[in-house]
Amino acid sequence: MGAPRPPEPGRAAEVRRRFGEEARAERPDLATLCLLVGAAGDGTLDDAGEDAAQIEFDRLAGQVPFRPGGPRSWALALAELLGERHGFRGSSGDYQRLRSSLLHEVLRHRRGLPILLSVVWMEVARRAGAPVYGVALPGHFVVGFGPPEEQVLADPFDGGRVMTGGDAELLVVGATGARLDPSMLEPADPLDVVLRVLNNIRAWAAARPERSDVSLWAVELSLLLPSHPARLRHEHAQLLVQRGDFVRGAAELDAYADVVSAVDEQAADRVRGQARAARAMLN
Repeated sequence: MGAPRPPEPGRAAEVRRRFGEEARAERPDLATLCLLVGAAGDGTLDDAGEDAAQIEFDRLAGQVPFRPGGPRSWALALAELLGERHGFRGSSGDYQRLRSSLLHEVLRHRRGLPILLSVVWMEVARRAGAPVYGVALPGHFVVGFGPPEEQVLADPFDGGRVMTGGDAELLVVGATGARLDPSMLEPADPLDVVLRVLNNIRAWAAARPERSDVSLWAVELSLLLPSHPARLRHEHAQLLVQRGDFVRGAAELDAYADVVSAVDEQAADRVRGQARAARAMLN
């Protein structure tokens, strides 16, 4: 199955507007933002589909057994429900599919990347009253339950397997070669989670030059987040030029050059040269 096609221009503009508003809200809703990412990438996901996904989270949360106890009890309850009973987990093949980064598709197929499966875990657990949050380990996203002194980690990609301290250490060493730092275990901010989801989508599309359309909408959503890497503006401009929108691309390059000039005038001159080259393509 190929990658889903983005929505029509009018719907795409509405999705971007809603995404920008939610990202700037006082308390951005993670599920809503991830579903809007899905709507930007899949033209079949409409408002009713987004509502259905939220209802599915509520339905699953209603199936969490009442299990009084600490963080480990919550982690085991979610693993039993989502991992064992409903079969949510991941595999190496999921990294090759765009749908593995689209929340509504992960809910439908019960397969996805670690970060999207973690979003499922968080949304179901949160609705059930669990003390849950995301933990952005380098190279592998997991979920945490409980306060720092009682923290229990679970790996939704592995069906919610409860992790030991050694497991987390091995993941970090494997991804970075460095030791686990306690700061890596802190709760992830929802907007950082969304940016990481979009980074995964950009990485998927970068390996498939024929899908520059996916790169474009992923970058454009990233730029709507209140905090994002400045280099994304350069990437956005380059994508516009690559897709034949030379006027907008050149304007974006000039704007980026103005930002860069404050710290690196030579780099700014190179970017202005790219803008001139883009405009030359109009002749």
